[in-house]
Amino acid sequence: MTEQWQDELKQWVAEGKLLQATFSQLRRKDGEEPGKTAIRPVDLRGQLFYQFEYHYPTKVTHHNVSQTEAAGQMAQWLEAHYRQALFKTAEADVQVLFNKKGKAAVLRKPPTAKQAQLEGGVRAHNRQKQRILEAGEVAPFLVELGIVTKEGHVAAKKQDKYKQINRFLEMVTDILPNLPADREIKIVDFGCGKSYLTFALYHLLAVQLQRPVSIVGLDLKEEVINFCSELARKLGYEKLVFQVGDIAQYEEQSAVDMVVTLHACDTATDAALAKAVEWGAGVILSVPCCQHELFRQVENQVLEPLLSHGLLKERFSALATDAVRAQLLEVLGYKVQMLEFIDPEHTPKNILIRATKGAGHKREDKWQAYVSFCESLHLKPYLERALASRLPAR
Repeated sequence: MTEQWQDELKQWVAEGKLLQATFSQLRRKDGEEPGKTAIRPVDLRGQLFYQFEYHYPTKVTHHNVSQTEAAGQMAQWLEAHYRQALFKTAEADVQVLFNKKGKAAVLRKPPTAKQAQLEGGVRAHNRQKQRILEAGEVAPFLVELGIVTKEGHVAAKKQDKYKQINRFLEMVTDILPNLPADREIKIVDFGCGKSYLTFALYHLLAVQLQRPVSIVGLDLKEEVINFCSELARKLGYEKLVFQVGDIAQYEEQSAVDMVVTLHACDTATDAALAKAVEWGAGVILSVPCCQHELFRQVENQVLEPLLSHGLLKERFSALATDAVRAQLLEVLGYKVQMLEFIDPEHTPKNILIRATKGAGHKREDKWQAYVSFCESLHLKPYLERALASRLPAR
């Protein structure tokens, strides 16, 4: 016999009234189940589906379930793995809590979501699946940057760049729920260079998704900034501005929602990460470039067969640098994922660090693991020094 909340869930799904669901508090913490499951409605080729988003410690995966099967799978998945659920409809927020014996208690509160979120979420999903930059689409910024011809053909020498832009936008769409929905989104792009991805980001948020957004691109090269500023004016991108400046010295913002830093050299990446943390950025996207700092520091007798070869030591140091960055961000409350940005056959510098604020892991354990790692390799990273006031003492 089904419980009342299960009957209501079936009705919400059947009538398309479920706007969002979140399952949390695992029944068993054995590391195999996702720590959280988020569910939302999506439209696939004119049919309503519900997308299950599974949040594991180091990755997020998705699975789309048809409307006819969604309610049953939700109930089964919830009862098997979680002690708590929050269902949001336009009429009410319904919280389901399970005790140790598996009996459910239901709490009802006034709604915090609106029907427009269902419609907006479905439309946004359609745009994502169709890709922001579809083959044949003549987005003005693509033409101006020489990536696409006026007829919509991708330039032969820009195929890799075109793929890189699309890959970047896919990663951005995954973190849209972490950006504010009720006000202007503030973004800073450190070391923006010629700003292919900066223009693409503005196109996605401001043009395609019609979100209020303000983006600042910062770079040391004045001629590059002049070029980007002129192009932004030409495209009518009023809220996209470019400035000449150094990452470590940039003080014009007090709070930022998202920080992007792509291919900033060596500790310039760390300076950008430190700024992001200081600003309380909800999202950080970072693709490191050359990483020399730890190459000069790393020592370990056990690893001497590896560290005695310059090429191997360089690669190991680069990986250790990114491990340090990820661990420190996790200590400070971020959920961190290491993603392959572009195909490694094009460049070995293809790791993107994607961090979103609000992780639930034990920060003390993360800090102890970080300290042990650094001490074993004799490391004193720049990022730790830059964030010293926010970190425990060694």
